[in-house]
Amino acid sequence: MFYETAENKHGLPHDPFKSCIVPRPIGWISTVDTAGVVNLAPYSFFNGVSSDPHLVMFSSNGRKNDEVKDTVTNCRETGEFVANIATWDLRSQMNISAGQYPAETDEMALAELESEASVLVAPPRVKASPIHLECKTHQIVELPSNDPRDANAMVIGQVVGIHINDNVLTDGLIDISKVLPIARMGYMDYAKVESVFTMPRPK
Repeated sequence: MFYETAENKHGLPHDPFKSCIVPRPIGWISTVDTAGVVNLAPYSFFNGVSSDPHLVMFSSNGRKNDEVKDTVTNCRETGEFVANIATWDLRSQMNISAGQYPAETDEMALAELESEASVLVAPPRVKASPIHLECKTHQIVELPSNDPRDANAMVIGQVVGIHINDNVLTDGLIDISKVLPIARMGYMDYAKVESVFTMPRPK
């Protein structure tokens, strides 16, 4: 099949776009607002974009109650966030934090997650997550939207500190079979990453 995205007439029950780009890692982004209220939300448009310097990005699509989502607002106003890695053991709590709640809601508390102080930034970390990336907001890129009621933005952050739980290391390497990160697929589907294979690059 083929269809042009301008009209998006694919003839399928659901838009297949997100199912074509899989699996997508989940950046479980914690921020605080200017009053110190904690916000926690998962973003599946998330990835690393540079290793020197260490840069990550996440993209926020749509609005919350006709306003830009809290996470983007907090990144803009405070200039800091933490990307916590969502795992199989934390899937239910991650899903709870994905809901749309009033700005004064602390999703970390709502999901009954214990927080842990960061070292270089104000937003707390999800203690149970085995990997955290402390970030300073580098740039917020406003993205086009086909719906004027929506607001799309990409937040690029410079990673200033990395926490790795020693329990997920094997011989000095991060052991994915111990981390068991979850990834977003299309529709309402997720994947659990538990097996890897090695393939050296040609010289």
